[in-house]
Amino acid sequence: MHALSEEFTKLQTELQTIIASRQKLEAQKQENLGVQKEFAGLKDGEAIYKMVGPVLLKQEKFEAESTVNGRLEFIGKEIDRQEGQIKEIQEKLEKVKGEIITIQSSAQAASAAPAAGAAAA
Repeated sequence: MHALSEEFTKLQTELQTIIASRQKLEAQKQENLGVQKEFAGLKDGEAIYKMVGPVLLKQEKFEAESTVNGRLEFIGKEIDRQEGQIKEIQEKLEKVKGEIITIQSSAQAASAAPAAGAAAA
């Protein structure tokens, strides 16, 4: 019973970590979608600058769009991967929870049986 309880707690912690990571990815996705939208509003020939350390470097529009699209693709794949992990951990949590409930029910039934026998005597 104690081992199941520890496993349940460990799975919950792991789930919270993955959910927090997924939320960060979602924020990055929204930020990159905003950048992509800004690029769509730019006219050809308008300057795009990329910050590299303390310096702004001029960048070609197609190169910047390519970078953002690549980031969005990567983020999308990571979100999908993490959603798979979340689903897997939730299934494990349900299994462990079911085992804990079964053990608790058995223990309650076992402790109730002698009490019922003593009351009948």
